[in-house]
Amino acid sequence: MPEMSGDADAAFLNRLADRLAALPGVRAVALGGSRAQGTHTAASDWDTAVYYRGSEGAFTPQDLRDLCELRATEWDGEVSEIGGWGGGVFNGGAWLTVEERRVDVHYRDLDVVEHELAEADAGRFHCEPLMFHLAGIPSYLVVAELAVNRVLRGQTPPGPDPYPPALRESAPREWWGRADMTLRYALANNAPRGGRTEVAGAVAVAAMQAAHAVLAARGEWVTNEKPLLERAGVRDVDDIVGRMRADPDSLADAVTQARELLRRKVAGAGEGGRGAVHLA
Repeated sequence: MPEMSGDADAAFLNRLADRLAALPGVRAVALGGSRAQGTHTAASDWDTAVYYRGSEGAFTPQDLRDLCELRATEWDGEVSEIGGWGGGVFNGGAWLTVEERRVDVHYRDLDVVEHELAEADAGRFHCEPLMFHLAGIPSYLVVAELAVNRVLRGQTPPGPDPYPPALRESAPREWWGRADMTLRYALANNAPRGGRTEVAGAVAVAAMQAAHAVLAARGEWVTNEKPLLERAGVRDVDDIVGRMRADPDSLADAVTQARELLRRKVAGAGEGGRGAVHLA
């Protein structure tokens, strides 16, 4: 990847946004990830989203493939079909190299985004599996993007401000319920068999779920899992995983310690003007 100056980065981003915005059916283009939030490094990729309205049927991935073929010396990569990444709110995209820079393009259907915006305002969401995400993703991820991403071309619905109170009330309990059940299952089924790998996996998943609960209780948006444990202050779960031995008693102790730690973090997450999260 070439080393870039601020002016060169800006010029590249303008070219990228112009070409994505010119695709048929694209209503808006946004910059996401670390580059939108100012936490990127020179090695960070460029996360973008193209917003279209699925009910219109005007946007097709083939147009993006055609663009890559037309500019083959500058654009190369893999373009999925709509729904090619498992469907749901995270419904496909492209992994590209554009002018020697790594670029991700995410498809965002405005019909889906507007539905999830209304659901989040009402305190409702669901979780979906997604590769590379241990806990999966909440459907309000596309709402979080509205709040933290930078619109480059066109217009997207405004992100909610403040964080929806109903979601801040419901999401911590839902995420903690998932974490608690994950740990209870490991305690009853994996630890007695001495399954260190299974127990370690369960603790890792539960830690991510609990971290989602903490950040929802704080009213902080989450768009991916990479910094999730640090942001939620549950990185000390690493010590519990590191001490695991492949015997039932050690593994049972590890699950119990993890549950106590994570429950304490979630229960206290609403403090500081809002009151503690009440857990079952």
